[in-house]
Amino acid sequence: MRVSRIALRAFKTVEWIGLVIVGLVFVFPFLWMASTAFKTMPEVHQFPPNLLPTSWQWVNFADAWNSGPFLTYIINSMIVAFGILALQFLIGVPAAYAFARYQFPGRNLLFALTLIVLMVPSQVVFLPIYIELSNWGLVNTLWALILPSAASAFGIFLLRQAFMQVPDEVIEAARLDDASEWKIMWTIMVPMAKPVLVTFGLFSFIYHWNDYFWPLIMTNSDEVRTLPIGISNLHMSDGGTLWNVMMAGNLILVLPILIVFFLAQRQIIQAFVYQSK
Repeated sequence: MRVSRIALRAFKTVEWIGLVIVGLVFVFPFLWMASTAFKTMPEVHQFPPNLLPTSWQWVNFADAWNSGPFLTYIINSMIVAFGILALQFLIGVPAAYAFARYQFPGRNLLFALTLIVLMVPSQVVFLPIYIELSNWGLVNTLWALILPSAASAFGIFLLRQAFMQVPDEVIEAARLDDASEWKIMWTIMVPMAKPVLVTFGLFSFIYHWNDYFWPLIMTNSDEVRTLPIGISNLHMSDGGTLWNVMMAGNLILVLPILIVFFLAQRQIIQAFVYQSK
């Protein structure tokens, strides 16, 4: 008994050490980015490098902000990320509810096609989408960044699985009280699936906030460009890339994501528990 207890304690210790090492592997790039954002250029190229700057250069953030219309980039990123998220909820919730609670001809086929969409890389279909948006005169507009992502196959799948966890008795009781399907969906199903909704919303926000490829293809002016495109322009044509200024810009890009994540982390944990039931 004593030997097994010692072995268990040793296993737990090794497990925690392994988790700490893995955590450091993931956290170190962020720490290095944050450190570089406060360094001078000579410190950036110094070898061996220092983890912490010798003098904290807050001016790097001012240089990054003044290198272009950063406020416009941030506003555009907000409009695109939240606009896409709103449309994905408006489309995904009814679609997921129909797949989870209705029996209709072709339901399984339609859901299978939805899952197949998850396997298709977005880069494969960007050309026909670009041509279609060009025909509509939407190239170089915020609508061109929002509409192609208005429906999310991943979101529909995730919400369907969450709605299927709701007991049938709850739905039947609501119907006996003369509640409409619309009311059942928004006042019963959605609140009960709140952790999953928050988790999907976080994933969607992070992906579209950081999206570089599609805004690069669809925009050609600063008025509609998003923050990742603006940060990619942080360089000097003659002296090379100003890595400290670029890392300061990247830190500005990452901070909203960290804030949203810390605010929603309890809901994320609840979503994993909810899906495991």
